[in-house]
Amino acid sequence: MDYKALAGRLFPTIDKTPDYWEEKYPPRDLKDGARVTRFAPSPTGFLHFGNLFTCLVSYKTAKDTNGVFYVRVEDTDQKRKVEGAIEVMLKGLSVYGIVPDEGVVGEDEQVGDYAPYYQSQRKEIYQTYAKSLVEQGLAYPCFMTPEELDEIRTAQENESIKGIWGKWAKHRDLGFDEVERRLENGEAWTLRLKSPGTLDGKCRFDDLIRGKIEMPENVQDVVILKSDGIPTYHFAHAVDDHLMRTTHVMRGDEWIASVPIHLQLFRVLGFKPPKYAHIAPIMKEENGGKRKLSKRKDPEAKVTYYAEQGFPKESVTEYMLTLANSNFEDWRRMNQNESIDKFPVNLKKMSVSGALFDMVKLTDVSKNVICKMSADKVFDLSYEWAKEYDSDLAALYEKDTARATAILNIDRENKKPRKDIAKWNDIPDYISYMYDETFVPCYDLTGNATPALAVKVLEKYIDAVNLDDDKDAWFGRMKDICPLVGCTPNVKEYKQNPDAFAGHVGDVSTIIRVALTGRTNTPDLFAITALLGESTVKARLEAALNHYKEEV
Repeated sequence: MDYKALAGRLFPTIDKTPDYWEEKYPPRDLKDGARVTRFAPSPTGFLHFGNLFTCLVSYKTAKDTNGVFYVRVEDTDQKRKVEGAIEVMLKGLSVYGIVPDEGVVGEDEQVGDYAPYYQSQRKEIYQTYAKSLVEQGLAYPCFMTPEELDEIRTAQENESIKGIWGKWAKHRDLGFDEVERRLENGEAWTLRLKSPGTLDGKCRFDDLIRGKIEMPENVQDVVILKSDGIPTYHFAHAVDDHLMRTTHVMRGDEWIASVPIHLQLFRVLGFKPPKYAHIAPIMKEENGGKRKLSKRKDPEAKVTYYAEQGFPKESVTEYMLTLANSNFEDWRRMNQNESIDKFPVNLKKMSVSGALFDMVKLTDVSKNVICKMSADKVFDLSYEWAKEYDSDLAALYEKDTARATAILNIDRENKKPRKDIAKWNDIPDYISYMYDETFVPCYDLTGNATPALAVKVLEKYIDAVNLDDDKDAWFGRMKDICPLVGCTPNVKEYKQNPDAFAGHVGDVSTIIRVALTGRTNTPDLFAITALLGESTVKARLEAALNHYKEEV
């Protein structure tokens, strides 16, 4: 067989050689140890939480080593393309600080020396390498029809190895004249790899997460170019990862089964393969078992869910790092004020069985993140969220932004800030008692506070309350009321002789708290009282007093 003649007949318009592309896309000038990673989505429009998680690991792997993270769009299947999908994905990544150094950075924008980063624009490159394989006798045209392929699939139902190989690779050794005859007849063809694999051969590789893996070697003559000249994923990714000088590939563990094909392609093409890290899927508990996080069943599978709920990007990123590495939480405790950029992700510490998604854990992580934010930051971020997702909250803020910020600053910016807010959609309820429009009275009492005691306390407090007091004077007035209503200002004294008193100063403050906020547990009551203002304070105290009088 004259393989060069065959290659020329199959690819008459390809006049470049692999050397041309090797020179055009030379090895990157990076320091030793720098890793080049990528995100290679199909333009289908949906960014799954698992995609975001994998991207974060890939991005951190590059950044932790002063390497490069790029985006390459695998759009060879144009029938599945969704307009605007790439913009949606890139925006979803950027929200969480994942911004590519190069590649596709916008729907119609590419940056970097290894462009084009759309596979649909790289057809000539793929065909150059495909032609080279034919010239070396390592690939061949296959003219099997869909009907013939169906017949083979039926015949292989009970075979352990399926696909085109061995006796089923009927066109592997066609002569030049036969190929020419079929081409002249206009028969459609695909280009298949002439697999060098053997039945007893082994594929061995060191997965960066799972360790050493051994699998049967690939023996299938896989399609590398479809009948329209467009490459399959297997072939395109091998050429692209080589020419874009990718060093590490983070991807889902469903691709482990394809590793023998991929490593064989790299070897046949004469490329050094990247190192693979196969990430287990994010799992979720259900009915005592575990299953994969599902975009059909789980709203949290969609990355936009977190923005809609108002989880700050910092919270989601911190949570993902707890899923990525079990030692992140220890690191965070030791480095409470450090940027997460300084935490080095260790691929070997990633879960082999799949990290478990836990909304309670995310909520706790987010409370810790938000409690450390300044009031100005909480206001700015929650206001931006409210303008898109909660117009009522935005309107409350806009009435008096300084007052809104002060409300959010109650019990904040101190050594032990409260952790009431996990996400921005918690804020409307959290601050509802601070606005007359949203305040819902509730006069339920706890402890020793009874309606009868409440009447006595409120009658005294209405006359005594003074919003010009500082905190000590304010609390002093509360203590002064205690003996007048049969209570003690000293909690310890009450515990020593509870029968001698109707209650203690804590019960008195509970009555006032419930009257003003409708709640028994709130941030600092002094700050709340000051921000409510005199007219609101007096009106709520009067309303509560009238209510308790009716109960008594």
